[in-house]
Amino acid sequence: MDCVRHICMNPLCIQVYTAKDPQQLDRITTYFEEIEPQAGRPARYVPRSVQIDLEGGVIGKLRGGPLGGLFPPDSWVHAESGAANNFSKGHYTEGAELVEPLLDLIRKQSEKCDALQGFQLTHSLGGGTGSGLGTLLLSKLREEEPDRMLATFSVMPSPLVSETVVEPYNAILSIHQLTENSDLTVCMDNEALYNINVKNLKKAHPEFSDLNRVVAQVMCGVSTSLRFPGQLNGDLRKLGMNLIPFPRLHYLLPSYAPLVSAETSAYQSLAVPELVAALFDRRNLLVACDPRMGRYLTAATIFRGNISSQEIEIAVQQLQTRNSSLFVDWIPDNVSITLCPVPPVDRKQAGVTLSNTTAIQELFRRVWNLYSAMFKRKAFLHWYTQEGMDEMEFQEAESNVMDLIAEYQQYEEGGGGGDESYAPSSIGQYEDETPSEY
Repeated sequence: MDCVRHICMNPLCIQVYTAKDPQQLDRITTYFEEIEPQAGRPARYVPRSVQIDLEGGVIGKLRGGPLGGLFPPDSWVHAESGAANNFSKGHYTEGAELVEPLLDLIRKQSEKCDALQGFQLTHSLGGGTGSGLGTLLLSKLREEEPDRMLATFSVMPSPLVSETVVEPYNAILSIHQLTENSDLTVCMDNEALYNINVKNLKKAHPEFSDLNRVVAQVMCGVSTSLRFPGQLNGDLRKLGMNLIPFPRLHYLLPSYAPLVSAETSAYQSLAVPELVAALFDRRNLLVACDPRMGRYLTAATIFRGNISSQEIEIAVQQLQTRNSSLFVDWIPDNVSITLCPVPPVDRKQAGVTLSNTTAIQELFRRVWNLYSAMFKRKAFLHWYTQEGMDEMEFQEAESNVMDLIAEYQQYEEGGGGGDESYAPSSIGQYEDETPSEY
């Protein structure tokens, strides 16, 4: 993250800020706790976070890594047996035993905040810990802090980049929980992350560190208005206010620009209209779905660097005018703009867009198709029922996801005059690909 980039990696000074930009420190306490200087030593900054896994080996590897010393020792929490890629283990058995100590640790972290606005959860929906324990923790936080914002960065499974056959089960059960307990869910999927690395960043064989780097860029962009002062700025609650027209439709598709290889970036300088167009291009979308197959309910654009607000407003307005059929006409001014003068690492300017579009139903349908193919045959179901789950829970989750898809479809069809009004346009369109491919 941006704040971490200026922290010395020497074990003696790992938590010390070494840059000179005062804007970097203006709101650093949003995500970091400042430790007062002592005995001639400079001030240190410790992340306000908790790292959780039901498998101790993963936590051990992270603690032994280059950033392990950045986090307090008591912020690492793990069990021993692991979740075995099983939602029920994370939600009902192994995870349930760990959730109370976790909540105590989160309370201690929260008490250090001057004005607690909400919680952010980063997890994957394909495995057992991220899906089961992640959603259990979310429901507990909802009970304890009902008036705080709960935002998640959720990595959805993909059949093309799959680690386990039961990912569709875990994903559907998680979406069921997220729909009820999350206020704002930023969706990503491994297929899109993989394709961005191969096609945009020109990495023939991307590793998980490469995929995580793209996720980190988006998370930095989304949290920009929380971490730095800026023009037309907003906080987490204002972001949700502008993006979420209906409580259940809080799933957002992120995009980032520019997404080009290091070699290409040295020869490329994006004009503002090109940067705006790239943010609405499906090649830069972190979810493998086609925005041309739906309508934008709302969108939030966040720009970083020395960019004129007037140029941005004109470029966004022109893009909406050219592609008016892809934006619902019953929500006026449905694209918000945030500007921050602090550029990201090694860039002069960049942008992030969070889109609330009905096209996300393509992602839910894809996961549901895989889920239903297994569930109607009761395949692998015994691994879940052995941990105390009931078959009725699967049926409830499936019904909730189908209702969610129907709601997106309803607002897509009822927003602007029928199917004829949103034929595929220039947004996200490029040669040699069909809408069903990525």
